Amino acid sequence: MESTVAQKLESLSNLQEIDSNLDEIKKIRGALPEEVMDLEDEIAGYETRVQKFNQDLEELESSISDNKTAIKDAEKLIKKYGEQQMNVRNNREYDAITKEIELQQLEIQILEKRIKEAYVKIDTKKEEIQGTKDVLSERSKDLESKKKELDVIVKESEDDEKALSKKREAAAAKIEERLLKSYDKTRANAVNGLAVVPVRRGACGGCFNIVPPQRQADIREKKKLIVCEHCGRILAGVDDEIEEEDTKGKTTKRTRK
Repeated sequence: MESTVAQKLESLSNLQEIDSNLDEIKKIRGALPEEVMDLEDEIAGYETRVQKFNQDLEELESSISDNKTAIKDAEKLIKKYGEQQMNVRNNREYDAITKEIELQQLEIQILEKRIKEAYVKIDTKKEEIQGTKDVLSERSKDLESKKKELDVIVKESEDDEKALSKKREAAAAKIEERLLKSYDKTRANAVNGLAVVPVRRGACGGCFNIVPPQRQADIREKKKLIVCEHCGRILAGVDDEIEEEDTKGKTTKRTRK
């Protein structure tokens, strides 16, 4: 049997109440979940940077080792050319060998310069690594602190959240799929998470725009689903506040739906 409009509105209002209670629990956590995620991303970035710096160090140390080997090879050639120079037969051969020796000596100077530059880069890189590790250590402490704080808050509300989540599943199951999708979409777009609201003091309970009297009368009848023409929220009823005087002459307010 298909639900009446009144029953649909009751189911939607019940679901909205449950969702609002869940929102309150999440609100208590504040920005902590986002802060934890941001810190985790930041720490991952610093760890990647340290890995890159260490790779750079390995490459620099490897280049130093290669250049030192090249210097030894050049020194061997110089020694070899020196021995050959002692056995030349003419000036042309002597000059040619001398030129080769000078080239190897120049090569050694270049290689030594590269080694010095690499050592300077290594020192700079080590400072960058230490600086990054210091920041990483501080951020890790911040993350640990934020996680502990979040865990405490989550544990305090864990049972309530689980109970409300079960109630939500049961409440959502009573609502037809098309209507539930519309509710979820409206709720997702609403800043305050309200998709189902009453009319209070002649205005929409969500966006506070005026609802005409005739439209209020239609809402009271609950013969069809009516949404606010300004914000699209479902208008589930009309709350009228009636002022009354108690026995002591004090004015109180009573809500009539």
